[in-house]
Amino acid sequence: MFDTLITFLSGSSAATIITMTILLINFFLALGMIFWERKSAQSVWAWLLILFFIPILGFILYLLLGRTVYNQKIFEIPEENKIGLEYLVQEQLEEIRKNNFELDSYVATKHTKLIHMLLYNNQSFVTSNNHIDTYYRTPDLFRQMLEDIKNAKDHIHFQYYIFRLDNLGKEIYEALLEKQREGVSVRILYDDMGSRTLRLRNFKEIRSLGGHVEAFFPSFLSVINPRINNRNHRKIVIIDGSIGYTGGSNVGDEYIGNSKKFGYWRDTHLRIKGNAVKSLQLRFMLDWNSQGSRNKMVHHPRYFPDIENVGNTTMQIATSGPDEKWQQIKFGYLKMINSAKKDIYIQSPYFIPDQSIMEALKIAILSGVNVNIMIPSFPDHPFVYWGTYHNVGILSQMGAKIFIYQKGFLHQKTVMIDDEVVSIGSTNMDNRSFALNFEVNAFIFDRKEAVQQREAFEKDAINSKLLTPEIYEERSMWIKLKEAIANLISPIL
Repeated sequence: MFDTLITFLSGSSAATIITMTILLINFFLALGMIFWERKSAQSVWAWLLILFFIPILGFILYLLLGRTVYNQKIFEIPEENKIGLEYLVQEQLEEIRKNNFELDSYVATKHTKLIHMLLYNNQSFVTSNNHIDTYYRTPDLFRQMLEDIKNAKDHIHFQYYIFRLDNLGKEIYEALLEKQREGVSVRILYDDMGSRTLRLRNFKEIRSLGGHVEAFFPSFLSVINPRINNRNHRKIVIIDGSIGYTGGSNVGDEYIGNSKKFGYWRDTHLRIKGNAVKSLQLRFMLDWNSQGSRNKMVHHPRYFPDIENVGNTTMQIATSGPDEKWQQIKFGYLKMINSAKKDIYIQSPYFIPDQSIMEALKIAILSGVNVNIMIPSFPDHPFVYWGTYHNVGILSQMGAKIFIYQKGFLHQKTVMIDDEVVSIGSTNMDNRSFALNFEVNAFIFDRKEAVQQREAFEKDAINSKLLTPEIYEERSMWIKLKEAIANLISPIL
């Protein structure tokens, strides 16, 4: 057999040999996706179509966009933290199993199954001593963040998917630089693809003063990035171990509404004081230590100070990423949707969930739950937008209320059920956030916070148009074609 193959190849042209090589590579890639990679069936079929219909370009696209993070040791918990964390998580799990889990919050007690799931899958320990300030206007958010940075005494840990050195970015950079001059320890972690215009040399002043800056999954030779599809989409800021920020907003002028393309920017972000900050601190340490071998963080009491009594909000910080066995935040969304008895409110710039989320929402609608979904009125990514429009159109026809936000660009990622539980963070309602990116969300068990989120949705609804089944049915053939194409490739968007 091999002699025949060698004879065939020796008498063939270079073009034939190259074609055969590409087809063989495609074949083995297909085998790898089917038997070794943790991809959904829809994603596998989408990639198979791309590989075999556009072999050369498909191969390149797969190398850039299709590979899975296999390394389960990307994030290693420092031993000093690991023992205490494992003990705390196991203690909380055992108390839930024995029905001895005591919480001050009636809402948290009611939703112990969701709490248990996040504990079991994600080691997201529960904290009750927390106070939350929720920001719906990003200029107010960054005004407060700058004030907290200027008041920092010991350390500032700053992590963003997008960090632009435009007007807002420069103002924050100067504030961080000034604190480093004062002797406050500054660490900055930015995603290399999200912040593609940044280089480590842009931070030479902070670094020359002893500050530390790293890029997450940096590019090779500044242009080639083998992890282009697995990006750190988290937004985390920790100040002195006692104040934490997380949510949907990145750092850039468009996020404060100073963009001709997007105009007014609608987002949701949290400022947290309390024990939940310890979860954000641990997440930052894991992300920081995963990048390179320089300036590793080690456990120190300064990073985890004792927190005074600041409030009574119960919450969990959950994270997810392609390195994990379970899609924790997606599971959190699913559990919330399945637990809803009266209302579901979802706001997301992208709405391309997998089949499990779509079916859970359909079941909720058919069960009489009031399902409300809000999306932007214009795209920042065209294919993603038309995939989003297709999905909300289906749900509209089943009875969901679909709102198209008109005032500007809608960017927050929020889910709220029954005026009881709300999730706010970086996770979009799509497969990329669920399976490919590294994300972080706060799951909050608090009636006041949940009602506040519903009221914010209702205010946004005033600046929205309702997408009725009749309006959706009247869409043009051109829109239907764009939806069809987007729906076909949605598993890899």
